[in-house]
This record gives sequence, C-alpha cells and structure tokens, in this order.
Amino acid sequence: MSSADIRKPVIVVGAGPVGLTTALGLDFYGLPLRIFEEDDSLSLDTKAGTILTRTLEAFRRYGVADPVLAKALRVDEIGGLDRATNTPTLSVRTAVLAEDTRYPFVINLPQHHLEPVLRDELDARCPDALHLRHRLTSFRQTADGVVATFATPEGEREVEGSYLLACDGGRSTVRTQLGVAVDGVSHDVRYMLVDLKVDLDVENPRDYPYLAYFADPQEWMILVRQPHCWRLLFPLPPEAEPPGPDVLADKARRFIGDVRDMEVINTVVYRVHHRIATEWRRDRVFLMGDAAHLITPMWALGLNTGILDAISLPWRLAWVTRGWAGAALLDGYAREQQPLAVGGSGEMAEQARKYMAGEGEVADLMSGSAWGLAATRTLLGIRIGVDETTPWSMVKMDRGPLQVGDRMPDAELHGPDGRPHRLHDLIDDSFVALHFTDARRRPAIPHAGVPGLKHYVVSRWDAPLDSGLRDRALLDVGNRLFERLGCPADTVVLVRPDDCVAAIVPMRDGVAEEIYRRIVGI
Repeated sequence: MSSADIRKPVIVVGAGPVGLTTALGLDFYGLPLRIFEEDDSLSLDTKAGTILTRTLEAFRRYGVADPVLAKALRVDEIGGLDRATNTPTLSVRTAVLAEDTRYPFVINLPQHHLEPVLRDELDARCPDALHLRHRLTSFRQTADGVVATFATPEGEREVEGSYLLACDGGRSTVRTQLGVAVDGVSHDVRYMLVDLKVDLDVENPRDYPYLAYFADPQEWMILVRQPHCWRLLFPLPPEAEPPGPDVLADKARRFIGDVRDMEVINTVVYRVHHRIATEWRRDRVFLMGDAAHLITPMWALGLNTGILDAISLPWRLAWVTRGWAGAALLDGYAREQQPLAVGGSGEMAEQARKYMAGEGEVADLMSGSAWGLAATRTLLGIRIGVDETTPWSMVKMDRGPLQVGDRMPDAELHGPDGRPHRLHDLIDDSFVALHFTDARRRPAIPHAGVPGLKHYVVSRWDAPLDSGLRDRALLDVGNRLFERLGCPADTVVLVRPDDCVAAIVPMRDGVAEEIYRRIVGI
C-alpha cells in the first residue's frame, strides 16, 4: 500500500454506538477516519440499555471505559424471577469473574446517554472526524479505495477513502446498494419499552436486581434500573395499539406492586428481528452492527454483538494499512463474526425470547457452573473460530483449560518495573507471544524483530538481573495464570490484539514467528 493510500481516511457511515466505537478503534490504531451521520444530532431514542463486560473491555482498549462508567450503573446480578411466585430462578452473579476481568459486572446505560460520551471522546481526539447531516446517496469502489457521495444541506459532497464501513443500521443504504440479501425472520410481535420515574429505593423500597427478568407465559417483563429511571420492556400482541400512560402505569403495578408518584417519561415500540446479512464484505466495503445482523433484543445481545464487530475489524485494517499483513487478513472478519451472530447471539436471543414467553427452554444455554453462566451472559465466554478447523462457541460450561479461539483472561502479572500489569494492556496494539517456562533457565525468548509481535517469558520465578530477560519477563505470582490456562510447561500461547488466543503450541525456536506470519499472510 502506498503512502497516499495510508493517508486516505476510513469512511464510517452511521454514528450510532457501533459506528462511534469503530471510529474510536480506528483512531486507537492510528488510522485516519471520517464518520458520517444522516441526522442533525445523535439519537435521542430510548434504545439499548445494558452494556456487557466484553463491550466494557473494548471501551477500555479504545480509551472510553472511564467516562462511560462515570455515567452508568454497575450491576453484579442479572436476576431471573418467576412471574407467578415472584421468586428467583436463573440469577447470574458476575463476581465470579473477578480473576478474569477488571470489570466483573455489566452496566446499565441507555443508548441516548452512551452516544454523547462516545462522541465527546471522539471529538477530543479527532475534532473534525464527525460530520452530521450527511446522507449517503451512493458509493463506488476504485482500484485502491472507495468514493462515497453524500447529500448535505450545502449540496452534494464526494469523499474518498481507503475503506467504507457500513454502521448505518437495519435499513442500511450500503447493504441495499451492494444488493446483499438478508436471511431470517421479522416476528409479528413487537416490544414496548417504557421509562418510568418512580422511587423503588426509598419511598417504595424493592429488592429487585438492577436487571430483572420476569418470565411468564401470560405476561412477561424485563425491569431495568437505569441511572435516571426504571425501565420496563414487554411484548405487544401483533395488532394491539400501544397502551397509554394510565394503562402502562397499571401494568407496571402488576409487576412491582402498588407505588406512589409514578410517571411515564418515555416510550418506544419496535419490531423484533432475527435477520443476518448473507455477505459482510465486498472488497473494501464491510457491514457492521445492525447493517450485518438484526438480533432479538434479549439478554442485551443486540448492541453488544455489534461491538464484537468493532473489536474484530479495526486491528485488521491497521495491520493491512501498516503493511504488516496481507489483504487476506480482512477475510477473517466475516468468517469469524458471522457465525457468532447467526448461530450464537441470534439463536441465544431467540431461545431467551421463547423462554420468557413460556414457549421453550434454555437448558442448552445454561452452564453447570456459576462461572460458566456468568461468562456466557457477559460475552466473555466466546470462542472464535480462528480458522476452518477451530470450533466457535458462545456458551461456557466451566472454566476448563484455555483453548484456541478463547478470550485470554485479563490476568494480573508483574512487569519488569515491579508493578502489577493487566495482561490486556500489554496486548492492546500487538500480537503477544507468552512463553510459559522457567525464567531461571534462561530460555531463548526473542527480542522484538517482527513488526506487530511482542514476546514475554511468563514464570513464577523472577528473571535474574543477569539473565538478559528482565525487559521481557512477567512474574506470575503463585503460577495463577499458568494454572488458569491449564497448559503444559514450556508452552507458547500466541494472543491476537483482540485478546483472542491464536495458538497454543510447545516451545521451539521461531514457532511464534512462524505462526504469526501464517496468520497475517506475510
């Protein structure tokens, strides 16, 4: 790729949560970008409201976790309740994940509160990147880029870029103009989302979890404590008119009991879909988020599955743009993410929907352990099919040994400076080869030489000062990470920049570089 190509911005169409997160990811990896939104402001609709742990890890990598958390409510229990008896059923306790992530919780934050936080951070870093009132009308691909045409209040505008990322929602203009088909169904049922101003903390004290699922074949509901209100989500019959405020208040009281001073402050009705695009990439154009997959909004799998796309694609574009990888690396985006949306998040959300309505069971999604259930429900349990031979999975049954495709735990290790370091901080902008061996024996750990690949020796024995390894040594106190991974001694674990384990192999000279070159195609 020429230096001129490197200067071309990546064009992002759509400034919802996936588009904004993708833009922050591109900036994190040093790629120029422009993001375009049709409307004259960010969304004001009351939409998705629960952000899962894996999404928080993406926000941390892209530098926005702290301002997001400052606006959100942290939730360490996802409560299931039987509607008839009001007793707990399938509660998920996320505290069991404390050794695997620095965020052993999910958060409640409505989309129209999340987007301004993401925008403010993007504006601070890329002041001229976001362009409102730009409606995409057409685009064309060239030999070395993409030219997009936008309608603006000032007239037509053409923008030249290196790639075009379609984050423009379920009615994606990009997907339509590509002629990409969409498979799946749109259900007759609709969901109604209602925001209530009511005091369930002091005036009418309740002990419901901040995220509570009331299952019932006759009348189910989800109750969510947002930072500024309580939120209800429930189904509407196909032909029913949305109820008015008085009916909504009566419905709420059937679930939460009699309360004083209840006010309906916002409502939204939307269709329920399980629809997946048949193609996610056409040369330099990629579909992301709702443009690629419309998923039933159960168990918070809609927006959060879109953020998985924003984890997977930016680092690939960076490696190719930097000349560290061949263009084939980009093929891995659709190959890995599409099955997770089709058979993973999509099927999981559908089963959860049927379970809430008393139409089916979710036994095959339930784990035999509290850890497995928490990992599954927070999306930390994803196993990516990194190649044609690696099975993908969305469900964890137990901690078990680490496998290829799993997410590497964000373990605490002690670096050469003596301070504790989180493993994900070391992985952020690099492949990392972790050599689990005895640092006292002075193993031959390579210095940095291959662009995009770092090496560390990981050992419960601190590297001696005269070993020549001190700058590449990580102290694993008590062998905690080694035992968590369950791998043999003298093993190399190669981890990608998205925290995904790419290989687990016995140590030998050059093995990490060999696998890395094969992955990136150089």
